[in-house]
Amino acid sequence: METNDTIAFRNEYRKEEIGSNYSGKLHFWFTTVWCLTLITTCILLIHIPTWKELLIVPIGFLYINFVEYIGHKGPMHHRKEKLDKVFKRHTLQHHRFFTYDNFSFDSAQDVKAVLFPPVLLLFFFFAFTRPIAALFYFIWSANAALLFVVTVFAYYLNYEWLHFAYHLPESHFVAKLPFISTLRRLHHRHHDTKLMTKYNFNITYPIFDILFGTYYKEK
Repeated sequence: METNDTIAFRNEYRKEEIGSNYSGKLHFWFTTVWCLTLITTCILLIHIPTWKELLIVPIGFLYINFVEYIGHKGPMHHRKEKLDKVFKRHTLQHHRFFTYDNFSFDSAQDVKAVLFPPVLLLFFFFAFTRPIAALFYFIWSANAALLFVVTVFAYYLNYEWLHFAYHLPESHFVAKLPFISTLRRLHHRHHDTKLMTKYNFNITYPIFDILFGTYYKEK
């Protein structure tokens, strides 16, 4: 059940942050189609990669899993002067909109409180993807650069899909899928105010939570 505080905050958030023209379904599909288009284009440009070039896939996967961990553990939960908007959107909005006791969407419009704004696709590309892809291009090959972009944006889309799935109603068939329900429980624990700044910072796969001792599984 929603508490009065959560109801009040959700109503205020919807009034202040969600415009009348906003569509949660359009937001979801824009992110999905944009990422899939970029991924498909890069795949079509790859020409018979060698096994060494294919090593970029696990390297890229671990890289972006680490970025996810550091970004979540750092500026998303600890206010940084130049990244204040990140802290506000995540800690002050997302964690108040979705509490441990009120963890699910009420409507499609609530998608805005989960998915990244579409403009962050550009930030993500230029800040975390393009520089390293360019490095791989110059020191290795075009295939290596393209494989890196494919891996990172496939991960980005996977992140958005999983985070979306976690906040579906618990009765939804997607939330009940064994793989999803396991990861959902980890993220649910993270939304406990006593745990959110200490544990479960990997929103997708808890690789670096396990490595750095911040993995918390409900007993």
